[in-house]
Amino acid sequence: MKSHKFVDNAVLYTHSGSGGNGCASFRREKFVAKGGPDGGDGGNGGSVIIKADKDESSLIRIYFQPHQHAENGTQGMGRQMYGKNGKDLIVKVPCGTEIWDKDTGEFYKDLVEHGEEWVAAKGGKGGLGNIHWKTSVNQAPRQFTPGEKGVEINLRFKLKIVADVGLVGFPNAGKSSLLTKISDAHPKIGSYPFTTLNPIIGTLIMEDYSRITCADIPGLIEGAHAGHGLGHNFLRHIERSSFLAYVIDMAGVDTREPWVDYKNLCNELHLYKEDLKDRPYMVIANKMDLPEFEENYAKFVKETGETPYKVSSLTGDGVAEVKVAMYETFVKNHK
Repeated sequence: MKSHKFVDNAVLYTHSGSGGNGCASFRREKFVAKGGPDGGDGGNGGSVIIKADKDESSLIRIYFQPHQHAENGTQGMGRQMYGKNGKDLIVKVPCGTEIWDKDTGEFYKDLVEHGEEWVAAKGGKGGLGNIHWKTSVNQAPRQFTPGEKGVEINLRFKLKIVADVGLVGFPNAGKSSLLTKISDAHPKIGSYPFTTLNPIIGTLIMEDYSRITCADIPGLIEGAHAGHGLGHNFLRHIERSSFLAYVIDMAGVDTREPWVDYKNLCNELHLYKEDLKDRPYMVIANKMDLPEFEENYAKFVKETGETPYKVSSLTGDGVAEVKVAMYETFVKNHK
């Protein structure tokens, strides 16, 4: 298994366990007609339960094991012995996983909090043994019932990362580098487009040990809202962020105009999901160590009306201020 692979969309083909059959049995005792009925009930089949777990960061386990089934119950036996219940199948998924019907597209459940569970398929009930049919006029019943069949279901899981802050920006804006400075995350970093191929979560820890989580969303491109580039695969991870941090390459290293980048970023997010317009945000001007920064910064303020926080993720200048501002913005919007 390639444990480093990030998977945020996976299919599970599963079914719950069938119940065990009831038993038709008669005990053998002297002076008891045909021994008397003593067939036990069958065991119940195991259920399929989906559970959110904070220690899961990807749907990779399901991706590599798409066929998983709960155990069947076993058959009842004589001497009124019940069959063994089948073991439940517990499928752990990351917090923030949506569950859909693969075949019909029906939405079932959104598991956000650690420990939340959803029973996807209940196990079949065990059948009844012949002891249940004994009456004054039916001393030797042979009736019994078979166990109920398990339920088959095909599920699609879609992960939307749960983070307090969503770092968004075009490729090479320096989001990954910034995340290493403000948090405990250590993403791969390089100066080429799409360095980050999956969202990276880091924890920002303040001096009083309070903390918030930050997600580095992979670099967007124009047209992402329509599925271009990484498109919807990663735009959806922005949806759960409490607020957004726009990271802008203010030095224009790739001959881009920072103010145009900012307007295009806002446009892409708003076209993808209109309510992102109302999401609290902050703007971070990165690469203040480069000579082009100050001139571009002044024009950015004039063109956008925003006054970004200045930072250099390379030298660390301004990082402490950005960290505090990020935390205060979070607190302000959670009162």
